[in-house]
Amino acid sequence: MSKKILITGAGGFIGGHLSKRLLNQNYKIRCVDIKPFDQWYQKFDQGENFVLDMTLKENCYKMVEGCDEVINMACNMGGMGFIENNKALCMLSVLINTHTLMACREFKIKKYFFSSSACAYNTDLQKDPTITGLKESDAYPAMPEDGYGWEKLFSERMCRHFYEDYGLDVKVARYHNIFGPNGTYDGGREKAPAALCRKVITNINDNSDTIDVWGDGNQTRSFLYIDDCIDATLLLFNSSFHGPINIGSEEQVSINEMINKIEKIAGKKFKRNYELDKPKGVRGRNSDNTMIRNTLNWEPKFSLYQGLEHTYNWINSEIKKKHNQ
Repeated sequence: MSKKILITGAGGFIGGHLSKRLLNQNYKIRCVDIKPFDQWYQKFDQGENFVLDMTLKENCYKMVEGCDEVINMACNMGGMGFIENNKALCMLSVLINTHTLMACREFKIKKYFFSSSACAYNTDLQKDPTITGLKESDAYPAMPEDGYGWEKLFSERMCRHFYEDYGLDVKVARYHNIFGPNGTYDGGREKAPAALCRKVITNINDNSDTIDVWGDGNQTRSFLYIDDCIDATLLLFNSSFHGPINIGSEEQVSINEMINKIEKIAGKKFKRNYELDKPKGVRGRNSDNTMIRNTLNWEPKFSLYQGLEHTYNWINSEIKKKHNQ
């Protein structure tokens, strides 16, 4: 196929998996990320690969020119520990979306995808661990996660207005806690599934019987496996729908329940040291998939347990590789 797709944030977790899928579907891709190549989670020689800071306008114009469609996965993000302590850095990601949209208008790009987040939802609705799923309309009245969530909500609005004012075919997805192999599992930016898998594996290796848990473990979330995320993303991207739309799972669990699943995979039970002073985020969050079910006829294929098995095994193999170096 002659179509060329730009993927920003291609060295990241979702961006790497998306690059692989598009190459397998015989698309031409241009990949860009701010990280050096040796820090990309997945890098493919079949694509055009660049290391550039996409907050800079000139880099956005350079990357967009010559492409037909753009998928914007680039932003400063991580798990709750990162976004609660780096609000200004997260807000600066608005420059990536702003400059990329401007470049898309300049070069008459056919389609533009923006990766938003469930952090855009009103936090006042997320104070109860037994929360029902968040519908797309629940983002307003606006009170998103401070920093990261505000950037996502603002950028969603900018996408909407580029569609309304300039006719750019935008697609906006709100991701709910995507996880899986080939992503961050240590260093401070990892999310709960990867962090807990790493803690269990490390403590087994160290013969420790206690793991640290942020908060009281009763906070709830839903988590979507990466393969399901890529399926839904491309389904939205190739549809006539604009969004915003939830891409997530409705399988809500507490952090304690997720630890139970990881312990079952590992074959070992642990005592839990609850660190109540650590960042915890909202008390409860879950996805309502009514819109994506009705609009795109999409449902996740992987259960949380299946996704955790794949993730645990991958992190375990990565830790073994490091120990053997």
